[in-house]
Amino acid sequence: MAKLKYRNKLAEMPSYDVVERDWHIKVNANESGMNLPPLVEERVMSRLSRVAFNRYPNEDLEMLMEAIGRNFGLGVENVLIGNGSSEIIEKIFYCFGGRGRKIVFPQPSFSMYHIYAKAAEAEAVPVSLSEKDYSLDVKEFVNVVNDNKAALCVICNPNNPTGSFTSLEDIEYIASHTSCAFLVDEAYIEFNGQTAIGLMKKYPNMIIARTFSKAYGLAACRCGYMLAAAPLTDMIGKSMMPYHMNVLTLVTADTVFQMRDEFIPRIQMAIAERKRMEGQYGSLKGFKVFPSNTNFIFLKYDKAVALNEYLESRGIGIRSFGKAPLLENALRISMGNRDENDAVFKAVKAFVEEQN
Repeated sequence: MAKLKYRNKLAEMPSYDVVERDWHIKVNANESGMNLPPLVEERVMSRLSRVAFNRYPNEDLEMLMEAIGRNFGLGVENVLIGNGSSEIIEKIFYCFGGRGRKIVFPQPSFSMYHIYAKAAEAEAVPVSLSEKDYSLDVKEFVNVVNDNKAALCVICNPNNPTGSFTSLEDIEYIASHTSCAFLVDEAYIEFNGQTAIGLMKKYPNMIIARTFSKAYGLAACRCGYMLAAAPLTDMIGKSMMPYHMNVLTLVTADTVFQMRDEFIPRIQMAIAERKRMEGQYGSLKGFKVFPSNTNFIFLKYDKAVALNEYLESRGIGIRSFGKAPLLENALRISMGNRDENDAVFKAVKAFVEEQN
């Protein structure tokens, strides 16, 4: 075979591992532990039965954008829809990236930030979170952004995988002391509630990214949205392909958004389960549980790698971070239903007792 001319440095691109196995209990991806509420599912199926499959999804996209904008007191011109917030973040990195450009974000945080920066041919400039409690030193963050003349700065709030939260006062400090584009990734905000959307009008360089995958259980549909001032959505929208959203996703997401109150009990249950399990894991010898504002627990344990292997052998999938920077011996456990959470804890406890 002739030597093919791939894009420069493509072979150096890291991969995001999405390979799964047939887990008995799967709590490794921060997904919702439940499918759609019955009433929502019924409405979704009813609407899908009337879809015009032969037409491009213009009206459906506009309908969802209008509903989202109206909910936040914004117009259609302030909203972009993407295939999960991941696509939106990737497009933002692309739009503000390029050779010689720098993008600043905390570390550890969403691992795709590094990959998106590399794909955008930009230089990633990570700012380490506190090893003690994984908090962000916003003054240091601002200094790094300004010293590097960054084109974009990003925070994930609440943060994945640490569950830590940056206060609105600190977010405003970043917004008021930087002049570049500022992305706040709010993938888990429904589990905390303190959104930065109210700061957008005061700081027109701010961008909010959200997803339907976590609180609303639409990980399979791949739908997210971005809120920003019209000049930002206009420019970032240029990176989107025509008809990039399929009508099945749009109809489902629009139905879920209209019926989002149906999910409130599930969100509250996930929060209650997280708090309950934080107490359970905190009682185990050698475990350090960090406060979380999400639908998962983040903890450290000296034998985390061995524990993960033990759980895998029993068909239980949690997230182990190996030797990732600042994440040595760290584990992330998503909240499933009560029985699943109890089963995972029972297995973890059995391992710990075997070690003593």
